[in-house]
Amino acid sequence: MNVDMFFAIAQHNLTVVGMDGNYLKPIMTSYIVISPGQTMDILLTANQPLGLYYMATREYDSANQDYQAYDSTNTTAILEYKGNYTRPSHPVFPSALPSFQDSDKADEFLYRLRSLVNHDHPVEVPKEISTRMFITVSMGRLTCRNDSCNGVSSEKSNQKLKSALNNITFVNPNTDVLTAYYWNLSGVYTNDFPDQPPTYFNFTSDDLPMNTTVPDHGTKAKVLRYNESVEIIFQGTNTLDTPETHPMHMHGYSFYVVGFGYGNFDPNFDPKGYNLVDPPQLNTFAVPRKGWATIRFIANNPGVWYWHCHFDRHLSWGMNTVFVVKDGGTPETSMRKPPAFKFPRCNDPKTTLLQLSHGFKKNGYNFM
Repeated sequence: MNVDMFFAIAQHNLTVVGMDGNYLKPIMTSYIVISPGQTMDILLTANQPLGLYYMATREYDSANQDYQAYDSTNTTAILEYKGNYTRPSHPVFPSALPSFQDSDKADEFLYRLRSLVNHDHPVEVPKEISTRMFITVSMGRLTCRNDSCNGVSSEKSNQKLKSALNNITFVNPNTDVLTAYYWNLSGVYTNDFPDQPPTYFNFTSDDLPMNTTVPDHGTKAKVLRYNESVEIIFQGTNTLDTPETHPMHMHGYSFYVVGFGYGNFDPNFDPKGYNLVDPPQLNTFAVPRKGWATIRFIANNPGVWYWHCHFDRHLSWGMNTVFVVKDGGTPETSMRKPPAFKFPRCNDPKTTLLQLSHGFKKNGYNFM
């Protein structure tokens, strides 16, 4: 859950027809690259001579190319044809499986992703944008309150790794943000997640100064009005000299990936290359190593929605935040009430204490 993966089947082509629950223009390919959190719908035609064929996957290492201590094993299974034939001494291994650091093959696959556009599957990319955000994704370090933590290095034994969005490391609250928002509980989170990073610099430069690696921390949410048209530019960084892909995942929504590329995003040039005709509609997309990705969506699903990097270690280190989408003014465009307790209840004493202390009564609906 901490790396992208290549996958291939020996001597067989794959036809990718969907991704994250949305149709794609069919892609005929000998391999795929997939990130944690992503799903793909793939068709396989068993049209090869009777035999045994390896299905194989291996890590796509997008981090520092000089670092070689990654997991270099392959995971395999066997596609076995039924019928009368002399079994080979060993299955065929997929020659099309890219090497561990083959970023060109990863990009070649990703650039082919296009939505299936027709009468039954229209594409409605937002054109008029009401909210624009520029979010840096970065690694950093924080000083421990004591010397008991395992440090970043022997020289920095009182520091620990953190990750951040717009230099904010997310702090998990004791009460979830959904509960706090619905019941209007104070002191759980704030509404001030920034639309921009605190400073602009050469995000993808080598040997960035140490002041770019120290994030702030807090439980900060971004609040959106119902039906807002949102554009987010995710900018990868080279803080701590640790560039790699970041598969950004949003709960509650699919979004259009209208563009991505390498280097620092150029607001005067890069938008000219946006695909507003048939961009893929996904819920997870990897921000390229030392690169950027732009997404667009309509905020028409009211509620509290988690945004995070789908690398588990980055999520646990704070590369996440929460979007709060307000109600639209009608029952159909508003959050649903919590379920009534007509089913077996959790006996967690913390949950019971929270319910008793706040009463959980809203608009005549008694949560107890």
